[in-house]
Amino acid sequence: MGSKEDLLFKPDDKLTEWMRDIRRTIHQHPELANEEHHTQRYICEKLRKLGIPFRSEGLHTGVVATIGPSPAENPDARCVALRADLDGLPVDEKTGLSFASKLPGRMHACGHDGHVAMLLGAAAMLQHVEIPGRVILLFQPAEESGEGALEMIEDGAFAGVQAIFAGHIDRHFRVGQIAAEPGLICAYTDKFEIKVCGRGGHAARPHETIDAIVVASLLVMSIQTLVSREINPSYPTVVSVGRFSGGSAYNVIAEEAVLEGTIRATHPEIRAQIIDGLERMVRAMDGLYNAKTTIHFRDGLPPVINHPIAAGIARSAAKKIVGKDGVVKQLHPSLGGEDFAYYLQKVPGCLVRFGAGHPELPNIPAHSPYFDFDEGVLPVGAAFLAQVAWQTLQHKDFLTA
Repeated sequence: MGSKEDLLFKPDDKLTEWMRDIRRTIHQHPELANEEHHTQRYICEKLRKLGIPFRSEGLHTGVVATIGPSPAENPDARCVALRADLDGLPVDEKTGLSFASKLPGRMHACGHDGHVAMLLGAAAMLQHVEIPGRVILLFQPAEESGEGALEMIEDGAFAGVQAIFAGHIDRHFRVGQIAAEPGLICAYTDKFEIKVCGRGGHAARPHETIDAIVVASLLVMSIQTLVSREINPSYPTVVSVGRFSGGSAYNVIAEEAVLEGTIRATHPEIRAQIIDGLERMVRAMDGLYNAKTTIHFRDGLPPVINHPIAAGIARSAAKKIVGKDGVVKQLHPSLGGEDFAYYLQKVPGCLVRFGAGHPELPNIPAHSPYFDFDEGVLPVGAAFLAQVAWQTLQHKDFLTA
């Protein structure tokens, strides 16, 4: 692959086909967060055939592998981690793909099957070069539930890591484009639950009741004004109610209704303003409609904040893989959440976006039952991961800072 001065990773056709087979096999067997037993065994099998040492015991359904000297062999070796997430979603696949999910109600609708294939591809390339340090491969479960990164950290898979990189498939960019930005790129993802308690009764005698459905409906509409009329439009913010439940029969006025939703904000001040506004609106329901309303918040994921030096290394590596014109900007932070944020609270790193727009499915978003991506992204992502690991290990000042 060349000297250390001009080392460039590029998967050949055989490796690219191998990654495609991996992606499609995993796609047919999607598993939910912390249930990735088949995926875990499959990854272990691939690592075993590559001759790369790994550990899965004590890691729930995750796998950690090591390329380069172990800590026992060289405790002072510089160490960089690469991460791929494993889990699918509770979605019924409707793509009609020849390799569609074989499990009803389960689907890889976010590209994690591709992430695993890329990281295995990067591993296959890295093991054949002399690297100036140690590369840790983190095959992480439970990204969709927001638990997996913390579990990997708590279980010791992250020990000794000095920097970390990962990528996410993104259909907003075309294949051959990589977005690597410093600073905040993914939002806070808080959750809330509102309970409305009224007084049930006969649907024909509403004057004897306090209709929890009506109160909750008005609350849903009021919540929409928080962002549109109270938040500075310069700050990306979303408040969405994703679940509304209440009532038991068509002729019974509901005594209770429950709303569940999420707050997505990119600045702590805006996040606090939204929380205060929700609490104010909930309190107002008591006086307006004689209903008893309560709200409970659950902290979600922290924001993903890419380290400036790590982002610079990522952009440099991306230029080697896709050229200067292929390195693009992520113009706005995503309001999606990513538990990669927990790793970045421990060490510097960078999460990039791999362009994977599907020409035949231009408007299908992630988490859709029709989601698919252009598999041309697989060699691009694998090459980037190998390249960024190698270049980071060359960056002595950054890893010893």
